[in-house]
Amino acid sequence: MLNLRNVRLRRGAEPLLEDATASIFRGDKVGVVGRNGSGKSTLLALIRGELTADAGEYQAPANLAIASVAQHVPDTERNVVDFVIDGDLELRAQEAAIEAARAAHDGSREAQLLAELDALGGYTARSRAASLLDGLGFNAVDIDRPVNSFSGGLRMRAALASTLMRRSDVLLLDEPTNHLDLDAVLWLESWLKAWTGTLLLVSHDREFLDSIVNRVLHIQQRKLTSWSGNYSSFETQYAESRAMASAEADKQRRQAEHLRAFIARFKAKASKARQAQSRVKWLERLPQIIEQQDDESFEWDFREPRKLPRPLITLEDVAAGYGERRVLDKLRLSLAPDERLGILGRNGAGKSTLMRVLAAELAPLAGTVTASPDLESGFFAQLEVDQLDGSSTALAELVRRGGSDLPLWSEQQRRNHLGQFGFRGERVFAPVQQFSGGERARLSLAILVARRPNVLLLDEPTNHLDFDMRNSLLLALQEFAGAVVVVSHDRTLLRGICDRFILVANGVVREFDGDLDDYARWLAQDSRVAAQVAAQAAALARGAAGAEADSAGSRRTARRREAEARNRLSPLRAELRHIDAELPRLTARRSALEQQLADPLLYQNMSAEDQRRLTREHGTLAAEIDRIETRWLELSEELGAS
Repeated sequence: MLNLRNVRLRRGAEPLLEDATASIFRGDKVGVVGRNGSGKSTLLALIRGELTADAGEYQAPANLAIASVAQHVPDTERNVVDFVIDGDLELRAQEAAIEAARAAHDGSREAQLLAELDALGGYTARSRAASLLDGLGFNAVDIDRPVNSFSGGLRMRAALASTLMRRSDVLLLDEPTNHLDLDAVLWLESWLKAWTGTLLLVSHDREFLDSIVNRVLHIQQRKLTSWSGNYSSFETQYAESRAMASAEADKQRRQAEHLRAFIARFKAKASKARQAQSRVKWLERLPQIIEQQDDESFEWDFREPRKLPRPLITLEDVAAGYGERRVLDKLRLSLAPDERLGILGRNGAGKSTLMRVLAAELAPLAGTVTASPDLESGFFAQLEVDQLDGSSTALAELVRRGGSDLPLWSEQQRRNHLGQFGFRGERVFAPVQQFSGGERARLSLAILVARRPNVLLLDEPTNHLDFDMRNSLLLALQEFAGAVVVVSHDRTLLRGICDRFILVANGVVREFDGDLDDYARWLAQDSRVAAQVAAQAAALARGAAGAEADSAGSRRTARRREAEARNRLSPLRAELRHIDAELPRLTARRSALEQQLADPLLYQNMSAEDQRRLTREHGTLAAEIDRIETRWLELSEELGAS
């Protein structure tokens, strides 16, 4: 479907890809991985048609429908649900044609176009758009607000929803989870697993990739290599290939040293001259030794806190919010050193509000917050990178914002500290405005830990960080002597750090008794319960309104209506019972397939065709589960309303 043959790509003077060859087939779900700046986004730009190859050849079918998220934050007065529907280009074109026919008073043409509109799903477009927005964390009451009335993060979610609304053959997603909470990541993961088109996904979220992709394209040191399986399978295969290449290089090196020693020893002896000359030719024919070059490594060291008081901070019956609006109430929490706390909850539930209270950036509306006199908190907020001065340098920003100790450090100490976070040599003098998102995040973390905090409050710290940086962060946090409180959509980080979780929901903060898999199940159940409650509330409202009208009618009429309702609802109840019985079976089969597809041995022992068959079965099964869950909600609402 998409073919690259000996492609060279460059951005600026230096090439990012050399001699890149790969084929992407219809229905493939491909993870594109590599260090920040390695060329992943440039590869997507080539596929979008924004770039041409500097050498080699890129081929794609004519009229291929490609969808990708706009790189800029949308700024429009259009309400968000209509903005998302705009993503369905065919639907909007059909609506424009209907308006033209109507203006021309061509009734026959208009009728034909209206029938085609129905086939395009025109009458369900708003509900489909609302469903996408709901999954990505928008409240139902907000979907008629203008796009530019939302925060930058929510605008990017709207842009993602508009892209998912588009009918496409190929979907290109570049770090789609960066602006999402964990609940939205789980929803998007489920959506992409069920989607049957071709997907190219740039991401540094290990579990997200593992759950979705069946192939990996790896970019390293200008080379593009293709691997079968998910990201974990790629890691295993890649480690094995590096070990084999290293062993072969060692073998070649020993052989070359042996030949050189023989030549040096016997080239002056007439009796051995012929053999020595033969060894020279043999040495010339040896394959070139290919050294395995390691990417730059990061070893982050979070400095020891000056003091570790116990407790660090205590919250007693705290209420928090903005103005008259309370977001959290009756909050009780005590934080001690060595605490590793993960905060879970839906978008807008109050996770960031809780973090701001702990960071003393938001005063409580009620209750008491008791902080130790020796408390030194380091707060990494979602917009922390925006606090950097673009005209400044990494070295100057470290001194400006790194705490009271920094003026006492020598320049070498400052450079050593920045070097641990990847700022080496002359890079410490480069303007911050030239830094990538990953570099800005690293600099913000370097400044944060230079202050020697005894509690780290991290709100989505992995945005813009690649796999190696995330691993460095995880290891550093594991060794950190103080307390860590983290909000993150990165499940690998949460699993690797957190000893316990708390859940923020309905204005209340409570212990969450379970792990992240339990949280995913809680989210699914919470969605169903919310739908049932809404349906029951609507039913009660209609029942209350109907009671007054019924009082004027006869009881015989009421009994007849009840009988008719029973007859009408009986098949609906039967269908609901069938779904309740069928759903566990389908879910169990999907889980079994996911375990099978996650097994690296599968890709060694099974043919490519059988692998694709299992992948297709999984996609079909996921779509069927999604369909019947939707039907379950519809039936529940209809039965609750009757």
